[in-house]
Amino acid sequence: MEFEWSEAKRQTVLAARGLDFINARAFFDGRLLITAPSPRGEEERFVSIGEVNGALIAVVWMWRGSAVRIITMRKARDGEKRRYQALFG
Repeated sequence: MEFEWSEAKRQTVLAARGLDFINARAFFDGRLLITAPSPRGEEERFVSIGEVNGALIAVVWMWRGSAVRIITMRKARDGEKRRYQALFG
């Protein structure tokens, strides 16, 4: 699977949140996720919640041709954590 992102945005998120877009690729390895549409204007975006290195993380992404474009990463919000834990424990 091909991945892409803005390197400037990756560096901003890494500095501000300590989360690296490189690790977001793990979301597409078959692990347990909650994924929901997260439209922004005309773009069809998705937010996926999953576990990375023991923490629940949210990744906002979209299809760009055949590549997955990572938009941003953040810690999962409380409601997202509750939904994930209700489904997967």
